Amino acid sequence: MLIVETIAKIRRLHFTEGKGIKTICRDLKLSKKVVRKVIRTGITEFTYTRTVQPRPKLGAWLGELNRLLEVNA
Repeated sequence: MLIVETIAKIRRLHFTEGKGIKTICRDLKLSKKVVRKVIRTGITEFTYTRTVQPRPKLGAWLGELNRLLEVNA
């Protein structure tokens, strides 16, 4: 996940200092895809929100775990 400061660095390096995408990738250790996305879009912050919350891995075993904890208590 990119933070606002990194996005600002990428835009500053490209638009004011005139550096190319490949040079920015090497300097900041980012992928070309990310750098291109920042330069081509005017977005200043990238966020991700999950639409569907997956079931927890213990979901099927919760009843059995609670039973075992009660037996041990």
